[in-house]
Amino acid sequence: MIDNIFREYDIRGIAGEDITRDTAFLIGKASGHFLLQTNPKAKCVSVGRDVRTSSEDLASGVIEGFASAGIDVYDIGICPTPLQYFSLFHLGLDGGIMVTGSHNPPEYNGFKVSIGQDTIYGENIQKLKAIILNRDWITAGTTGTVEKYDVIADYKKRMLEEFSYLNDSKYKKLKVAVDAGNGTAGAVVPEILDSIGCDVIQLYCEPDGRFPNHHPDPTVIEYIQDLISTVKQTGADIGIAFDGDADRIGVVDRDGDIIWGDQLMIILSRELLKRKPCAKIIGDVKCSQLMFDDIKNNGGIPIMWKTGHSLIKQKMKEENAMLAGEFSGHIFIKDRYFGYDDAIYAALRLIEIMKTTGMSVKELLSGVPRMFYTPEIRIECPDEIKKETVNKIVAKISGYKRNGQSPCQIIDVNTIDGVRIVFDKGWGLVRSSNTQPVVVLRIEAQDEISMKNYRAFLEEELKQARVQ
Repeated sequence: MIDNIFREYDIRGIAGEDITRDTAFLIGKASGHFLLQTNPKAKCVSVGRDVRTSSEDLASGVIEGFASAGIDVYDIGICPTPLQYFSLFHLGLDGGIMVTGSHNPPEYNGFKVSIGQDTIYGENIQKLKAIILNRDWITAGTTGTVEKYDVIADYKKRMLEEFSYLNDSKYKKLKVAVDAGNGTAGAVVPEILDSIGCDVIQLYCEPDGRFPNHHPDPTVIEYIQDLISTVKQTGADIGIAFDGDADRIGVVDRDGDIIWGDQLMIILSRELLKRKPCAKIIGDVKCSQLMFDDIKNNGGIPIMWKTGHSLIKQKMKEENAMLAGEFSGHIFIKDRYFGYDDAIYAALRLIEIMKTTGMSVKELLSGVPRMFYTPEIRIECPDEIKKETVNKIVAKISGYKRNGQSPCQIIDVNTIDGVRIVFDKGWGLVRSSNTQPVVVLRIEAQDEISMKNYRAFLEEELKQARVQ
């Protein structure tokens, strides 16, 4: 059971089956041990949770586990994941855990573990698993204390210190529709937006871990239909959606058209590069080539990297990048902020740009060529075979590139994360998800026929790889 829940960059499984309160206790205890191994002077962490029905019990187990390792705990309760990250910087903590199933179905839950101010992933997650399997604990001389802390109040204060100037009458009062998907964003976002001069239309802002209206995943077109309708019906300037733990953002413009994460990155990067030319900006392999080209054309240094919030944050540190983003709506801003994925802060920066320029989202994306593209196409593939399946496709397409026998004209192949193929009129991606039992496809092309041809080609390659 333990083996199944430790993923590439978090710990995740079905609550009550793969993950129980006992599991949560062991993860808290092991994290305390790992923390003390890394920093013998470590004293205090924070533990937050999302609104899922299983989260309170799991968070209680984590807190007890940390305390048993002699670590003091701030119990920050229900809050968005970015606020748990915020507590690490704001309170000067030694680490912490966010209990969240993120965008996964309601029956799932999981843990995002921070050692110091960094979310662990890969090898370090496996080290955490080994500590649990080997029962390799530090015997604590004392039990850590537990104190409740209102991080939401501190976060709101911090955001208003930065953005309250936008409430001045010289700036247009924007009408903003907010779909919190019954997740954690509803407790934070509407009040902040109201305080910075926005007329807020609330949609599903009441926390409910059953997610009765729609699943909180703004990358799935089906789940933002209510937001699109609300924007059109109310004449809102913009619609903003959040996933269940508010670390991913979805945006629709006033016409109800979806603005994907890479398009949002174009808006944010253009503003940033006016102030900080030559800034390094990172996008994941699912992002449009248009985004990378736009960053370069505006004087920035674009860097393509692997998908995954922990992987992106580590790459940002290595490159000293000011901005990073994933197609899925994880946006990381180091300029004026801390550099982790915070969909609420990204929304505020977008609103700031709209207010200070007086421009609509469409106007802010002026000059971007029109392309035909798919959203993320998620094809079910069991966890035990998904990586092997993608590896077969990588090998086959690399062979096509060498011998020139592909049904589509292949210009280049990038295998940094799955395989990203540059065709003569576009590109396509095949990679295995690190969080779900799916293989992800994404395609973009200059015309609709090419897009459909590339998609058919990649879907056929996937089909053949699964039956081999």
